Amino acid sequence: MEEMENLRGRLDAMLQSQRLAVLSTAGAGGAPYGSLVSFAALGAGRLLFATTRATRKYENLRADARVALLVDNRSGGEADFHEALAATALGRAFELTGKDREEGISVYIAKFPFLEEFVRAPSCALFRVDVERWVVVTRFQNVIEVKPLP
Repeated sequence: MEEMENLRGRLDAMLQSQRLAVLSTAGAGGAPYGSLVSFAALGAGRLLFATTRATRKYENLRADARVALLVDNRSGGEADFHEALAATALGRAFELTGKDREEGISVYIAKFPFLEEFVRAPSCALFRVDVERWVVVTRFQNVIEVKPLP
């Protein structure tokens, strides 16, 4: 139990400190596609990211809302082999509109004030990922599945 609480604490800290994640979507015929995105967390159960509507990931998300979003804290050093934490959020992404979009933009620009013009542009879509579960990897081989707390 204490180990799980420690892991949730590490996951929450990583979600607050990290700015980039790899978003995986599925394209035509189920072909996988990966994209680097900036994200903001609303706890461990919901994540926000923005993209312009002219991107492949936007097109993919319009056809299939299922996503995987990988967040990690690696530094590229030897210590990563012993200390790195990687977590993949599995869930569905929904484009926010109206009041939900405005609330999401407020959260997003609190983390990325330099991206305000981008996220407020009419060509930009703001997505919320509702996380169904996390697959968390430590020490490159310890794999634990975690459900987000309500």
